Amino acid sequence: MLFIWMVITALVCICIYFIVMTYYYRSLLNKERASKEFLKTNFDDTEVVMRKLQTQLQRSLGNIDVLNEELDKVKGELTSLRTRNSQYRLENNKLNAKIKELEAKIESLL
Repeated sequence: MLFIWMVITALVCICIYFIVMTYYYRSLLNKERASKEFLKTNFDDTEVVMRKLQTQLQRSLGNIDVLNEELDKVKGELTSLRTRNSQYRLENNKLNAKIKELEAKIESLL
């Protein structure tokens, strides 16, 4: 009788152990599924954000190309303006010399 009681008690303990372990592993499985689903949605959201940022970057790079072209044009215009400015300064210096020469002639005539 004691042997039967011990066998039944052991079987009941083993059954309880397996039931507890089943629920434990089921809860772990549910947590893992939830985590996997969260990571999948997070990954999908990240992909969408990356695509948006990539299109913005492509637009920005296009804008940078346009700005670089405009900058090159402005640099060319600036170079031509500096050349013209130096020409005007030379011309101005020549005219000032001529004015001084004429003033000297006028003073000598008086």
